[in-house]
Amino acid sequence: MLTLVATAPPAGAGAVPAPVGGAGTVAAPAAPTPRAATPVQIYGAWHCGNDFCTWGTVRSVAEFDSQNHWLVDRGDGRPSVNLVVLSFVNPLALLRGTTDAATLDGVPRGMTPEIVQYFTSRGIRVMLSIGGITYTDDWDAALAENPTLFGQRAAAVAGRLGVGIEIDYEQNTDPNLPALQQFVDAYRAVHPYDASGTRPAARLTIDVAAGDRWLIALNRKATADWLRTDTPVLDYANAMVTARPASATSAQENWQEHVDGKPQYSPPVPPLAPAKFTGGVYLAYGGRALPECVDYATSVQRAAAPYVQTVAPNGAGRTAGMLGFMFWAAERPSTRGIGTVPPYTCEGGAGAGATALDIPVPMPPLRQD
Repeated sequence: MLTLVATAPPAGAGAVPAPVGGAGTVAAPAAPTPRAATPVQIYGAWHCGNDFCTWGTVRSVAEFDSQNHWLVDRGDGRPSVNLVVLSFVNPLALLRGTTDAATLDGVPRGMTPEIVQYFTSRGIRVMLSIGGITYTDDWDAALAENPTLFGQRAAAVAGRLGVGIEIDYEQNTDPNLPALQQFVDAYRAVHPYDASGTRPAARLTIDVAAGDRWLIALNRKATADWLRTDTPVLDYANAMVTARPASATSAQENWQEHVDGKPQYSPPVPPLAPAKFTGGVYLAYGGRALPECVDYATSVQRAAAPYVQTVAPNGAGRTAGMLGFMFWAAERPSTRGIGTVPPYTCEGGAGAGATALDIPVPMPPLRQD
C-alpha cells in the first residue's frame, strides 16, 4: 500500500543510469520528483441534526445556527465546508410517503427548506442521505416493494428542496442490485447526469466501505457500472469511515484499495478512478474532541492531504488525486459523546483545514476523469 504518495519516486526512479565520464564513474540517481498536488474539490460533512440522525423535529434557523455556526463560519466569515449531507432519510418512509410525528410526506420533519437555505445561501451544497446502517432492512424492503417508484420519489424530493441525493445502502449480504439499478434508472430519468454540477438535484452519489473488503457486491456494481469515467451514471462515491477513528496511514491503505481494485476476488472488483471518490474522516467520536475537529495541525486530514491530492490512477481514470474529504459527522451523530456542538465546535480543525487546503466555496464543477 502507498502512504504519502507525494514523496514516492516516479516510475523508474532509483535505477542506476549508464556510466558517464571516466571509467567506473556512475551518475547519482536523480532526486524523486513529487507529483503536483490536485486541488481538493469536496470538503463536506454528514450532518446528523440534534437527535442522532433522525431529524424528526422542526427547528428554528436561530436555534440551529446556535449549534452549527462553525459550518458556515470558520472564524473569518467563510464556511468551513462546501457540502453538507443531511442524514438520514428512511427509505421505506420515502417510498410510501409516510406522514407521522417525525416524518412529513416521507421526509424527516427537520429537513426543511429553511435549513437547506441556511446552507445554500452561503454557497454550501446540500444533499440528503437515504439510509444509513440503521435503515438497511428498510432499504431492502423499499427495493423489494417498488424500486422505480422509490427512485421517482427520491427525485421528486430532490427537485422540491433543491438538493442532491446520496445512496447509503449498507447491505453487506446479498444486496438487491437489480432493484437498486431500477432505483438509479428511475432517478436519472428525472434528473439526468450533469457533469457541470449546476443542477443540485442532478447530483446522485453512493456510499461504499472505507476499503474494498466490506459491501463488496455493492462496491463492485457501483465501480463497474456507475462510476466509470467514460459513461458516468453516479457523480462519485464516498469511502465511509471505519468502525473507529483511523490513522492517516490506515485511511490511505483503505482508499488505495479502491484505486487498485481487487483483481484476486472472484468476480474481481475493478479499480476506481481517484477522481470518482472521497475519503471519510471522523470529526467526533465518543467523549473525545478529535484533532479533526479542534486541531488541524495534528489531524488526519492534514496528514492525509498529500496522498489525497496526489494518488495516481491504477487502471481507471487519468488524473491524480481523490476528490477530497467527507467528515462524520456534524452536531449529534450518537446518543453518547460530545458531538460538534459548543464548546466542541470545529473551526480549529475542519475550518482551519478549509483555509490550509484552499477549499473552494461554492464547490466547483468536479473533475470527470
